Amino acid sequence: MKFTPAPLAGVVLVEPAVFTDARGFFLETWRQREFAANGIQADFVQDNHSRSVRWTLRGLHFQIEHAQGKLVRVSQGAVFDAVVDLRRSSPTFGRWWAVELSEQNHRMLWVPPGLAHGVLVVSASADLLYKCTDVYSPMHERTL
Repeated sequence: MKFTPAPLAGVVLVEPAVFTDARGFFLETWRQREFAANGIQADFVQDNHSRSVRWTLRGLHFQIEHAQGKLVRVSQGAVFDAVVDLRRSSPTFGRWWAVELSEQNHRMLWVPPGLAHGVLVVSASADLLYKCTDVYSPMHERTL
């Protein structure tokens, strides 16, 4: 796996090694030891899967308590994935950054707790899968 720091503090673009042959492909999406060696300490407690149609905008979501770190990937389709740093103590507070995640590029995005996160579906539809470090708390959810 290749781990590339994004312009926002703590955000990391993860590009897994993809092994392809006539049958299709194989890739690892999570290996705790390798992620930890690259600065991502995460204890995931919830997995989510959403499907949306073209031009659906989901987000920008965050939780004021029970802030969630997220490892996000797209298994079908493509999204414009954006994050905004809401951590007042962060050197990149108030800044945003975005990247395309798709079934073709197999990229994953690590979004640490304290950032707002959202996607815009740019394909006919998209399936978004993400692992979370804390549970969903509707009473603490906010959107930009």
